[in-house]
Amino acid sequence: MAKDKGPRRPRAETPKGFRDYFGAEVTERKAMLDKIAEVYHRHGFDPLETSAVETVEALGKFLPDVDRPNEGVFAWQDEDKDWLALRYDLTAPLARVAAQYRNDLASPYRRYAMGPVWRNEKPGPGRFRQFYQCDADTVGSASVAADAEICAMLADALEEVGIPRGDYVVRVNNRKVLTGVLVSVFGFDPDNLDVSLAALERTMDTKAAVLRTIDKFDKVGESGVRELLTKGRLDASGAYIDGVGLSADQAEKVLAFLTSKGTTNEETLRNLRSAVGSAGIGAEGVEELETIAELLAAQGYGSDRIVIDPSVVRGLGYYTGPVFEAELTFEILDEKGRPRQFGSVAGGGRYDDLVKRFTGQSVPATGISIGVDRLLAALRAKGRSQTDTRGPVVVTVMDRDRMAEYQAMAADLRRAGIRAEVYLGNPKNFGNQLKYADKRNSPVAVIQGGDEAARGAVILKDLFLGAKIAAEASHEEWKSQPAQTEVPRADLVAAVRQMLGQG
Repeated sequence: MAKDKGPRRPRAETPKGFRDYFGAEVTERKAMLDKIAEVYHRHGFDPLETSAVETVEALGKFLPDVDRPNEGVFAWQDEDKDWLALRYDLTAPLARVAAQYRNDLASPYRRYAMGPVWRNEKPGPGRFRQFYQCDADTVGSASVAADAEICAMLADALEEVGIPRGDYVVRVNNRKVLTGVLVSVFGFDPDNLDVSLAALERTMDTKAAVLRTIDKFDKVGESGVRELLTKGRLDASGAYIDGVGLSADQAEKVLAFLTSKGTTNEETLRNLRSAVGSAGIGAEGVEELETIAELLAAQGYGSDRIVIDPSVVRGLGYYTGPVFEAELTFEILDEKGRPRQFGSVAGGGRYDDLVKRFTGQSVPATGISIGVDRLLAALRAKGRSQTDTRGPVVVTVMDRDRMAEYQAMAADLRRAGIRAEVYLGNPKNFGNQLKYADKRNSPVAVIQGGDEAARGAVILKDLFLGAKIAAEASHEEWKSQPAQTEVPRADLVAAVRQMLGQG
């Protein structure tokens, strides 16, 4: 008879596509988000926390490259038959809040939100199913001054967290300008229903393909985009990629738009006017960009920080006007040791029709979303993460009967604003206590045995200096214990402060 093995133990592993964050990482992220929140707060934005769960109906189907509302999200059917899902971004919940509380909120409503979002997509290197976003939005203002404010605030936030001027650029475009170009390409507005349904379907498919191709401009350049818009091209692997099928004249109109960027915002705007003409939705988009540039220049934000760039498209379908991206321009080494620019860390734009889904009335809105993990990675890559990741001071235990005195030492340190804890493991092996302190990345260990207590003294061990000496010094220097000092118990706080560089 087979022996009963009992219940199967669960596997101790993180689900695929998810990750765990430990002390220093969480502290680092919080410190960065606190700095961003302070910038948003100065601009008059209020914090908002929404539920992590929304109805699938409220979320809508705005994820890129998906066709069904519950594709790309973690969804389930509730007991009352409603389909619920984890939020996939922080914008869709804002649209629901703006509609639900429209009679209570001030208009325009400025809010910022920070928190995790979830996407039921195939994970890959650096691509997780749960990640953090940091958003700021203005709901209820049709003025492009709101878009300019978002761009200015984004530039301020990047500098506040440690990305200096010259290492980033906020790039701004306008979907209306792109629509004007497409009107010229197709001969009619591709979003206008006053054409045959068949023609509209064909044109919308082509429009989507054109947008995807434009988005590759940074990767394949002008000649590559020209090939992809027309007959197709061979990629780096030798595979042939079918083209969109535009004529040479149509492709040139798109390229004239894409290559409109000049050396200054003024030159870019002149080139865009030439590309889209003086009338229609394209000209309206250029006028909005011109106003944004003027508003930013008046506040001191020049083209060294915020630049008009026609190559910015943005993938989400709900954008209706200005769109923006923040790009980090410094170089890092990729996994193969090759230099490359770090790239985009934030994106957003105007989405005037999103709240309309709930109310039936158009409610203008604009906003930005920062990729928290990417921005943190950028700060680490440049050595600009300024978070103190040192662990707490550890008060060791030499005598269990004197636990109250050890706790009093830790309390004195905490009252002085110093992180401190008492070792709560088995105190028999003192070496294990120091190993614990090392694992906690503790800067200082406090030691008081019976002899020190009788003298009214404590021993302070500088663990960082001790580790350095152990690695570099001679045996005789190590034995002299230069990283260890005895101080009066009454001077504990002042001496620890000095060791931590706070004296």
